[in-house]
Order: sequence, then structure tokens, then C-alpha cells
Amino acid sequence: MVVTIIIGTVILSVIVLAHELGHFISAKASDVRVEEFGLGFPPRLISFTRGETRYSLNAIPFGGFTKMTGEEDPTEPRSLASKSRGIRLLVISAGSLMNLLLALILFSTSYLFPRQATVGQVQVVDVALDSPAAMAGIEKGDIILSINGQPVDSHSVLTQSVNDNLGEKITLLIRHPDSTRMSIQVIPRLEPPQGEGAIGIAIQTVKRYPLWQVIPLGAKELFMTVIMWAEGLVSIFTSNIMDSFLGPVGIVQLTGEVAEAGILPLLRISALISLILGIMNLFPLPAIDGGRITFLFLEWIRRGRRISPRIESAVHVIGLALFLLFFLAITYQDIIRIISGERLLP
Repeated sequence: MVVTIIIGTVILSVIVLAHELGHFISAKASDVRVEEFGLGFPPRLISFTRGETRYSLNAIPFGGFTKMTGEEDPTEPRSLASKSRGIRLLVISAGSLMNLLLALILFSTSYLFPRQATVGQVQVVDVALDSPAAMAGIEKGDIILSINGQPVDSHSVLTQSVNDNLGEKITLLIRHPDSTRMSIQVIPRLEPPQGEGAIGIAIQTVKRYPLWQVIPLGAKELFMTVIMWAEGLVSIFTSNIMDSFLGPVGIVQLTGEVAEAGILPLLRISALISLILGIMNLFPLPAIDGGRITFLFLEWIRRGRRISPRIESAVHVIGLALFLLFFLAITYQDIIRIISGERLLP
């Protein structure tokens, strides 16, 4: 559980850091004064000041912030509110854009790793002790390239070829993990021990993608994930809402549990969380980026006449209070689940 929490916290912190970097970089590039850039929420653990900005690492790890001068007040010099609508829109939406970019990078990176497929390379994942395969020198991680000269590109091709030659010598061309190739001969057993198979190996079919394909594949998966998530969001609001949502503590638990399955599932769940964080921050709700964008839209509708800074600030404060209440309720639910030892994944 400790390892799960550590891994989940690190992943969530990276995702939040990417979001806040989007705000920070765009604000600096637009000459908006950034007063503090913080990872986590106060109280501060470590901080230092460089130029006009304080950088801080804070005690509560589930979040982060970029504090800019005058987010609602255009009278303050170099404030966010004093900039044009285009710049304000860029700075406010940059966090979500950075999360979408991170999701694309993570989805694309996942295609650099071999993954199970119907057709691809047939890889040995286990070798039974004293089996024909073990005595012939086949090792875990080997790729079976051909059998009796016939290319092997699926589980079914290998299984059928072995079953057609029970009790007879067959020739396998294999490639070791160090890329060396070796031709070996084995005799499939007519009556192997239960659970071992005729030559004593367990296999899986994996597919590897060339580097030039990973970004298009990542973009396609990103698009399909958005569609599926949007459909799933509808079903959430037709069920028990409190049981369907996860707060930061629940996300940490989920990410840590997925990490137990390996790097590929971890990359994909991290991409999903970054994607969801990026999209949900654009929802037109007070106190988050989408709420601020809504006020920009109202300003445009009103032909440049702004909502009073006091009214906008009050709306965001009320929204923040409601958000914190919801956050506390979800966090309480997450903590109770962890204390009871309940897992999110089977």
C-alpha cells in the first residue's frame, strides 16, 4: 500500500505540474507577473525566490497553483486581467492544453513498448523445467521467428505447426533478447505433463510499432478515449454520483494499483488522468479555468464590457467553497476505502 501511494502521488504530481507549467510559461511569455508557482498546497515545505516569482514545494501533494497578479482586477500593473482577451484566454486555457499534450505524449510513448496482439511476434514468456524447449536452450524472452522454415506470426500458427509434428523433430529459428539468432531442434512430446504443452513453453503474441507510427497512433487513441470518456460521463450522472467519482486520494490509489501491472498500463492510465484533468478544467464552473473562460465569453457577448471584478471574484470564491465541500466528501470516501483495505481494481 505504501508503494502504491508513493507511485500514485508521483504520477499525480507530474500531471498537476504539467498543468501549472502551462499557465506559468504562457503567463511569463505574455508579461503577466507570476507571484508564486507552487507544487502542492500550503503550508510550504521549501521555497525560494528567483526574480519576481517565488517557487514552493508544499505539504499537501494533491494539486498545485500559479498565482498571478490581478486575475480579476485590470487596474494592477502587469496583471492578467489587464491583458487583451486573446492573451487571457491563452493563459487560462494553457494548463488544459498542456495536459492534453502530456496525454498525447504518454499515449504515444506507450506504443514504443511491445503489446499483446492477435498477429505479431511470438514471444516466449515461460519455459518449463526439463522440457524439450529448456533442454534445447530456449529462454524466457526469446522470439520464435519460424518453425520448419514457415514464418511464425501468431499463437495459432505455432500451436498448429507443433501439433502437426508431435513425436517428430522440428526446427525452430529463435531470436534472443540480445538480437542473436539460433536454429534449434526439438521433438514435441506426445504426452506432455499437464499444463506444460508439447514443447514446454508459454507464449504471447506481441506487436512492436516503428517510431514514425507512435505519434499518429497516440493521437488516434487520444481521440477515441475522449469519445469513450464523454459517453461514460453521461452514465456517471445517471448512477450514484458519489460512488462514481474519485478524488485525488482515489486517483493516487488507482494509479498505484495499475502500476502493479507494469509500465504500459501505467502510461495509459496516466495519460487518461491527464486528459480528464485537462478537459474537466475547461468545464464552465466557478473557481476553475472553465469558469474564468466563461467570464471572458460574457465580456465578448457584452462587446468588451467586463463583469465587475468584485462580482467575478465573489462567484469564484463561492464556487471554490462548494468545490472544497465536494472535494472533502469525495476524499473522505476515498480514505475510508483505503483504510478498509478495499481495492479499486480486482
